[in-house]
Amino acid sequence: MKEKQFNRSSCYKIISVIVIAVLAFLFAFPLYWIVIGSFKTSAAINSTVPQWWPQELVLDNYRKLFSRQTAAMWDFHIPFTQFTIAGPDVPAAIRWLFNTVFMAVMAMLFTCATSAMAGYALAKKRFVGRTIVFGLIVCAMALPKQVILIPLLREMASLNLYNTIWAVIFPIVGWPFGVFLMKQFSEGIPGEMMEAARIDGASEWKTFYLIALPLIKPGIGALAIFTFINSWNDYFMQLIMLTSTKNLTISLGIAKLQAENATDFGLIMAGASLAAIPIIIVFLIFQKYFTKGITMGAVKG
Repeated sequence: MKEKQFNRSSCYKIISVIVIAVLAFLFAFPLYWIVIGSFKTSAAINSTVPQWWPQELVLDNYRKLFSRQTAAMWDFHIPFTQFTIAGPDVPAAIRWLFNTVFMAVMAMLFTCATSAMAGYALAKKRFVGRTIVFGLIVCAMALPKQVILIPLLREMASLNLYNTIWAVIFPIVGWPFGVFLMKQFSEGIPGEMMEAARIDGASEWKTFYLIALPLIKPGIGALAIFTFINSWNDYFMQLIMLTSTKNLTISLGIAKLQAENATDFGLIMAGASLAAIPIIIVFLIFQKYFTKGITMGAVKG
């Protein structure tokens, strides 16, 4: 009997490994094809017979990407002011990548901070209208951004933020999904630990920072990845809010290069490969929070 159970268990493990390996290959293959395609010649890319590995590795696509236009490395605009700081001239693709990384990182930091505090307040504080506020947040999750586009555009223009990277960052900060996610994580914070902190004389901020924040850290890590990817891929908002060449993101910049020239798949793949690097790095840093378990209801005696 034990031998049969062992054989059955081993069979399930083998099948599971095979299925996971096949799925991993299917998900990783598009990335592999883009990266390999960025090193191919135009003839190899447009060939009717696909080349799984290029016969000739070339850097022409990256040379074109980095040589078409130039822009200042940074043109930092302080929100709500006319003050800017410009950096040295570099290839426009580097500036676009810098803009995109800056936008995604700042949106990630601001969203995680505001969502963690708002979710904690909605989960652990009792105040008049708490249920109504949370209900409005849930309803806002179903509201398409196209509905609020015109008011949002006019608001950014009135604040002198239109055509700056902040016009893409600030609308992402109040992400209803982030508040909803952090509220669900904050619901599991043991009330006994918070009461003990208050008895010991901890202020509200210390209670949140020292007790609640470590317990909801897995949720913050997951939200960080979601926010980074969401802001990175928010092509629609970037297209509406950004117009000048120096303020474009990497996706808008590649689209602009394509509009000026005939369709160049090698150039597109080079830009896509460059744009994929920061997302991969962020995912590798925060991936443990997707699988990390946390005991929300245990209290040490």
